[in-house]
Amino acid sequence: MKIRNRKPISSAQVVTWRGRKPLNRLLWRKPQAALLLSLVMAGSVWFYVQRILIPYQIADAAAHGRPRGFLSDLYPRWLGARELLLHHCDPYTPDVTREIQIGYYGRPLDPTRPNDPKDEQRFAYPVYVVFLLAPVAQMPFAPVRIAFAVLLAILTAVSVILWLYFLGWRLSSVASATIIVFTMGSFATIQGIKLQQLSLLVAGIIASAAALLAGGHLFAAGFLLAVATIKPQLVLPLIVWLLLWSISQWHERRTLFWSFIIGMLFLVAAGEYVLPGWIGRFLTAVVAYRRYTENRSPLEVLTTVRVGMLLTITLLAAIMAVCWRCRNSPVHSYAFHFVTALMLIATLLIAPTHAPYNQVLLLPAVLLILRSWKHLWSKPWLRALCIIMAVVFGWPWLSSFCLMLGSIFLPPSNVQKAWPVPLWTSIALPLVVLGLLAPLISEAWGSGTDLASVAEGPTSSQR
Repeated sequence: MKIRNRKPISSAQVVTWRGRKPLNRLLWRKPQAALLLSLVMAGSVWFYVQRILIPYQIADAAAHGRPRGFLSDLYPRWLGARELLLHHCDPYTPDVTREIQIGYYGRPLDPTRPNDPKDEQRFAYPVYVVFLLAPVAQMPFAPVRIAFAVLLAILTAVSVILWLYFLGWRLSSVASATIIVFTMGSFATIQGIKLQQLSLLVAGIIASAAALLAGGHLFAAGFLLAVATIKPQLVLPLIVWLLLWSISQWHERRTLFWSFIIGMLFLVAAGEYVLPGWIGRFLTAVVAYRRYTENRSPLEVLTTVRVGMLLTITLLAAIMAVCWRCRNSPVHSYAFHFVTALMLIATLLIAPTHAPYNQVLLLPAVLLILRSWKHLWSKPWLRALCIIMAVVFGWPWLSSFCLMLGSIFLPPSNVQKAWPVPLWTSIALPLVVLGLLAPLISEAWGSGTDLASVAEGPTSSQR
């Protein structure tokens, strides 16, 4: 590609793909100002969670007699590991569930009380999750909770660097810091940290596996993918794609396939050793979880159950076609990056949950869109969707900032009434991201051009 002569710019202002081609500098023309903006916006969301959302939840729970205890999603897993490893008790039993409720909610749930939570907080994970918690099973929960929250924060920040490495993006230190601050200041990350949600741990494991793939370490990547199945609903579509990819060029990629299989056999066998027959108990717990939570996928929430199921089938069929088309793509190709991000978006759209903390899985897709923003914006028919994405993504930060300013002049009780406002766009995020990624693959498919050329936009001679 011939590059026109341009006025030299500082390295802090340039974002490159593979360190060669200048990309959209919409956010990077004044990197220090962008970093300052990210700090202000991130601080506003933390303020919203700490000073508006949580006080509202406490007041609402007190008004309706709703119990509040640890409210830590780590606690059921920690207590289950403690009971199994130290006391040799089955963590899937009603007795352990009752102990979990006492810690999580402060008392056992009472089905006769209409205001009690419906989530029974059962131990609904594969039993081998206890091996990750074994080092802290003997410790009191209070320090474990703090340490795990710090670990999730560090892992999420590092995940940004790992995804940038996977995508081959070379950013300045200021640009990288800006993305990290925005990520740490997103409601998804903050909610995950506050709840000590294992979704952030799984997202970090997936990012590590992706970076290992980019570095050619297939065995370690496959084993990490096996570990990520502690939350199988978040990683299953990605695993299907990567196993198809590994089989497509067996001699070069079979290490990934066998390392994943060996890792899964090891985890399942180790789980069977500590708790014989755990698979049946786990499946029973999963069925019960679906019953008492009544969770639905974002597609079902945005439409209806029947229409959502039809959309899910259609989406899966389209994605499988894309996977088949791109199965031979090398790991450093844009096609491989696109499909990997696509599988994580699909996970969020079809999984029977719409919890915001799972949206940390959108990070690679968002980075792909930022990398392709100039090309997307150059298409008039896509500009409206670009604007919608900017509004949907920016709304939580902007509304939180307004609420933070409002808290200076208004009584806390008045500001707390607006607690749902920053969450209005949350459920639409995966769909909007999919809407911007889809045209890239569609253009490449229709024109027969390489996916990378679509992402990079027209050449200088065409501008």
